[in-house]
Amino acid sequence: MSQGKLYHNPRCSKSRQTLELLKSRDIDPEIVLYLETPPSETELRKVIKMLGMTPRELLRKKEQEYKDQKLADESLNDKAILQAMVQFPRLIERPIYVNEGKAAIGRPPENVLEII
Repeated sequence: MSQGKLYHNPRCSKSRQTLELLKSRDIDPEIVLYLETPPSETELRKVIKMLGMTPRELLRKKEQEYKDQKLADESLNDKAILQAMVQFPRLIERPIYVNEGKAAIGRPPENVLEII
């Protein structure tokens, strides 16, 4: 049985809390250190679809790369935003837990319990 997958940044407190919450439920997800191994555009599209969001909604707008890449520009299409997230994975909101075709953002960490 799948234990799911966690897009994880060990330096992020919410990401660490989400992992602890999953482990407290005896769930040992596959850990994806997405800053080291960014997801592909195709993988991001699948996760975003599972989240029921748009690529823009998954952007971390306070990151320097958001300003540097001028991602506030509303004329940018989804493909341009996805490519920026692949190139600069810090732009991806975190943590994301994926389990059996569903996904949730661990903000707050308890959000992931909805898809267990």
